Amino acid sequence: MYKAPVEEIAFTLKHVAGLAPALEGGHLGELTDDLVDAILSEAGRFATEEVAPLAEIGDRQGARLVDGAVKMPDGWPALYKAWAEGGWNSLTASPEFGGQGLPHMLHVAALEMWNSGSMAFAIGPTLTIGAIEALAAHGSDHLKSTYLPKMVSGEWMGSMNLTEPHAGSDLGVMKTRAERRDDGTYRLFGQKIFITYGEHDFTDNIVHLVLARLPDAPAGTRGISLFLVPKFLVNDDGSLGPRNDAHCHSIEHKLGIHGSPTCTMIYGDGRFGDEPGAIGWLVGEENRGLACMFTMMNNARLAVGMQGVAIAEAATQKAIAYAKERTQGKAPGWHGSGQGSGQGSGMSPIIEHPDVARMLLTMKVLTQGARAITYACAHAVDMSHGAEAKHWAERASLLTPIAKSFATDAGVDVASLGVQVHGGMGFIEETGAARLYRDARIAPIYEGTNGIQAIDLVTRKLPLSDGDHLRGFIAELREIAARAGQANAPALGETASRLDAAIADLEAASEWLLAALAEGRQAEALAGATPYQRLFGLVLTGAYLAKGALADGGDGRNGERAALCRFAAENIIGETAALRDRVVSGAGSLEAARVVLG
Repeated sequence: MYKAPVEEIAFTLKHVAGLAPALEGGHLGELTDDLVDAILSEAGRFATEEVAPLAEIGDRQGARLVDGAVKMPDGWPALYKAWAEGGWNSLTASPEFGGQGLPHMLHVAALEMWNSGSMAFAIGPTLTIGAIEALAAHGSDHLKSTYLPKMVSGEWMGSMNLTEPHAGSDLGVMKTRAERRDDGTYRLFGQKIFITYGEHDFTDNIVHLVLARLPDAPAGTRGISLFLVPKFLVNDDGSLGPRNDAHCHSIEHKLGIHGSPTCTMIYGDGRFGDEPGAIGWLVGEENRGLACMFTMMNNARLAVGMQGVAIAEAATQKAIAYAKERTQGKAPGWHGSGQGSGQGSGMSPIIEHPDVARMLLTMKVLTQGARAITYACAHAVDMSHGAEAKHWAERASLLTPIAKSFATDAGVDVASLGVQVHGGMGFIEETGAARLYRDARIAPIYEGTNGIQAIDLVTRKLPLSDGDHLRGFIAELREIAARAGQANAPALGETASRLDAAIADLEAASEWLLAALAEGRQAEALAGATPYQRLFGLVLTGAYLAKGALADGGDGRNGERAALCRFAAENIIGETAALRDRVVSGAGSLEAARVVLG
């Protein structure tokens, strides 16, 4: 059973991602170290004792469509009610609407624990929090006063409606249309697919944020508007009025996250209301909807990265526990009796076998590296609201695609290794290892595929400030490697030299990509985008593990963090050399080999 790693989460937040110096510098208002610990402790308790025990029920029963309404798994509505009453939905929201105004770092840390408990449960509230952010940033005073208090409290939930059957990531070709009405409202007509928590029985109203196109809108993404479309209209006194002309037509049967209803939503077919058309209100300006939605999507991408961390943590815990109990064969140098296992004298716990130990350590490296990257991204988001706003906004922009992609890839890789550690028992459902693998697989796909994240990283984020922000970041990473060398700690092994070499690979690949973009060789740059994204994530993993080891006792001379840092440096991050070669030299062979694809 999953147990929230509260101490590890707190350490990473404070000593690797930057929370401790931010607190000491007074950058986070009245937040104190004691309050941070109290929030993390209670979040960990709730995730461990309340959320995790219902994960298997959610996977087995799934969300069910009954007579046009979605029925959630047994126990889940009560779980959501307890979660909302605990104030977890309001952590980062503005106090003006009933929120607590806490830093984003605490939100993502809690989000990790909810998702480790049950990714299918946690994704629903996550989208509500994103909808709150978009509405708070772009909604009219009327919309904010009408909807935000109940969304912040969790009494109502939200959803994000982008994708259509013919338009996945290419939103410029969407067909959902909106028509103006004389009373200032709009009528929406169309179909949206893959809408997470588009219908459920957690709350009595759902606030849909829907992208649609006006009749006179410009072509492409420049002609998209964003609308608020509630499931039930709201009366002037705040009570619920008649049903809006929007409904769930069907839900998907998916590989994983079975408890999360993935809906096909129909707007304006005349099923509800006096006339066809779902009634909606404009959010922001006409034809500027994509910019509004990106307020929601950017933080949603970081939240999806947290799903990767969460699955990786849960899979690692499960695999280690199994490997300590399962005995088989006799490991080299092992002299135990095997009596505790009851499976025969002389058999070793499989954790003692070198190959199993290698897999488990790889799982821990990827998990902790992904956690540090995502937390560092959240720290940059928090710091972007204060002094040096431009610097921190650029850091958040640079880290977001890496946080989303590296962490979700890690989630899949770690969950897969978890199945492998379990052996044949991992391939059957009883152990739960398979569920984690199935759940993890969606995260590299939604909120912009990891390939799209790589395109964003290379074409938009590397050139920030003409590449100077990236260069400054690389200099910071070099300082960590230098500190590891100066520590002269045998426990760190070859960390300093291996990390320095990986940073050199990152620097060389980065400069090559910047030059390719400047010279108009975009196709060559894009060919290396995904390898570059992984290269960057591996370097950050090595650097952040070293930073943590150095902070643990001050010199990295002993302890688990030093040992894990050394393993990462000497076994994992050496991949950067091959990735650098793929970035710089891979475009030609890729183009030549396209003939193979027909």
